[in-house]
Amino acid sequence: MGGTPPGISLIRRIRGKDWSLTTYRYVVLLITFIAYTCYHASRKPSSIVKSVLDPEPKKFNGANPWPIGDVFLKREFLGSDLHGLRDGGWAPFNGTDGTSKLGEIDVAFLACYSLGMYVAGHLGDTLDLRLFLTSGMIGSGIFVGLFGMGYFWNIHLFWFYLVMQMVAGLFQATGWPSVVAVIGNWFGKRKRGLIMGVWNAHTSVGNISGALLAASVLEYGWGWSFILPGALIVLGGIIVYLFLAAYPEDVGFPCPHGLAASAETVPNDEENQIRKGDLMEVEKNTSIQFSSANRKSVGLLEACLIPGVIPFAFCLFFSKLVAYTFLYWLPFYLSQTAIGGEYMSVKSAGNLSTLFDVGGIVGGILAGYISDKLEARATTAASFMYAAIPAMILYRSYGNISKTLNIFLMMVAGLFINGPYALITTAVSADLGTQLCQRGCSGAGNSHCHY
Repeated sequence: MGGTPPGISLIRRIRGKDWSLTTYRYVVLLITFIAYTCYHASRKPSSIVKSVLDPEPKKFNGANPWPIGDVFLKREFLGSDLHGLRDGGWAPFNGTDGTSKLGEIDVAFLACYSLGMYVAGHLGDTLDLRLFLTSGMIGSGIFVGLFGMGYFWNIHLFWFYLVMQMVAGLFQATGWPSVVAVIGNWFGKRKRGLIMGVWNAHTSVGNISGALLAASVLEYGWGWSFILPGALIVLGGIIVYLFLAAYPEDVGFPCPHGLAASAETVPNDEENQIRKGDLMEVEKNTSIQFSSANRKSVGLLEACLIPGVIPFAFCLFFSKLVAYTFLYWLPFYLSQTAIGGEYMSVKSAGNLSTLFDVGGIVGGILAGYISDKLEARATTAASFMYAAIPAMILYRSYGNISKTLNIFLMMVAGLFINGPYALITTAVSADLGTQLCQRGCSGAGNSHCHY
């Protein structure tokens, strides 16, 4: 077994008694929310600094900022040639192929991330999730920070930035399989869509916090835009190590197939008996059968044979393709596009792009709630994806008319794009893992057995 986290052990000694099952679930929700918020916050800086690395035209900060002080500053260009007068940028990204190089770095990161997800799913099934997640977060923070150190070390070698992003992508792959598995270990299927829709807001909250953090220090040098989010995820890793109980049995609750099915399934007197009298005996009797060390991983073929995995995988493929396009390129697009006849500064574009994720938070919660009410995950996901098509077309066609219209269409697009993305990666993922558990297996790669 992974053992009780040191932070929880300390709290137990201070309080003189243990938490209830319900309290542990709230703590697990909070810690995993913080963890994946940190993961996404550390991915966002590259999108914020693109217009600094690949230089933007020179500008004046005009008067009459819109709409609230210096949060959204408008930008006025000298002359009519928007690409003729350029700032210095940062080699090797300031040449004519600068945008392509930035795109290659994104592709390298996502390629390593996708390959790492498969490996991380298997490792997460066999290793202690708390330590695995902690290592991934600290490793991610180190290499995100090293990318930013290229500014202070005055490094202009493309391969350096490429390698830093590739290794960071491998470490980032530890996040999602781990947090979904932990949630699956603790929560049942009832109202899972709504619970996970709210919980999945960590993706958008991470994007928002990462964008705001990176933009806030951009004026001091683009390197800080990576170092601060890198430090944030390291801090998050320490919190995970101290307080995350990855499995109920790690803190004394036996979990053969269903203690986590719902809070109501565990009577208070049974819980008290476990806590007060029989804790050590229960741990002794269940440690061999249900310990984290004995959980099995599931092969790729076996996972693909689960009904629904392949169609939902294709659905997620296209949903993530669009979501990550906005994640990495929306601030760059906003800074290079005239909106209402004006151009924004890099900082303003980064701040404005967060509103896409505000819409994404609403979309994730709404999709989860609707899927619970209708008891139809696939119908809900498909409806949101079809609605995302006209939403993106409208944003592309009319988003440049005015800032107000741009914000509205951006948030609507975020709502429909993030809805199925959130639903599939949380509630659907856990549901598919449940099917495998009902066959008697104890792990599911990206989603542990938890029933």
